[in-house]
Amino acid sequence: MPLYSANVSERAQQPPELAISTVIFALRPDPEAGSPTLWLPLVRRTRQPFRDLWALPGGPLRPDEALQDAAARNLQETTGLQPSYLEQLYAFGGLDRSPVQRVVSIVYWALVKPDEAALARETENVRWVRADDLGQLAFDHNHIVEYALWRLRNKVEYSSIAYAFLGSTFTLAQVREVYEAVLGKQLDPANFRRQLRATPDIEPTDEYLQGGRHRPPRLYRYTGGEAQLSGSPPV
Repeated sequence: MPLYSANVSERAQQPPELAISTVIFALRPDPEAGSPTLWLPLVRRTRQPFRDLWALPGGPLRPDEALQDAAARNLQETTGLQPSYLEQLYAFGGLDRSPVQRVVSIVYWALVKPDEAALARETENVRWVRADDLGQLAFDHNHIVEYALWRLRNKVEYSSIAYAFLGSTFTLAQVREVYEAVLGKQLDPANFRRQLRATPDIEPTDEYLQGGRHRPPRLYRYTGGEAQLSGSPPV
C-alpha cells in the first residue's frame, strides 16, 4: 500500500517530519493592465502526495542544516533566487496537513526587488503566479499564502517594508504603486504624495526618471534602516 494512503492509526505511529517552505513576493506587471501586481514563485510537485499540484518552494530539513540555511538552499535550488534576507514567518503544524504523515513546516518569507526577481528561473516545474490567482495548491499552502498576505498588508501600513520592493532610487508614484499592489486598492495620488513627502526616511535626489512622454519625475532615496518585514521604523 502506498505510504500516502496510510490510515490514521499508521500515521499516528510515525514521528512528525520537519520541513521548510518559503513565500517570496515580488512586483511584476499585470499582463493586461501593465500595473504592478503581487506575484510569487511556485513549484510543481513531481511525486505523491499532491502530484502535479503547485506548491511553495521547500522541502525536508536536513539534519545538519540551520533553518534559514535550509530555506535559502531550497529557494536557490528551485528558483535560482537569493533574496538579500529571509525572515521566519510562522510555523504550521496542523494534524492533517499531509496524508502521508504529520508534517510541521517552518515557513520563511521575503520580498524581492525587481532586479532580484528578474533573475528567477522559470521552467516547466517552476513558474510565477499572481498572488490573487493561485488556484488550488498542495497541502495547506493556500492558507499559508493567505496568512503571508495578511501579514504583509498589515505591516505595509506602519513599517518600511514597501521599500523592499524598490530599487535604490524611485519615484513617489512607484512607491504608491507598491502600496496599491499590496493593499489591492487605489489610493488618491495627491494625498499619498503629500503624506509621503512628510515622512522623515525618504529624501529627494538630484536625479530624474527619464524616458517618459511628460515632465520627468524626481527620484527619491530611502534613508532609514534596512527595509525589513518587521521591526522597521514607521513610514
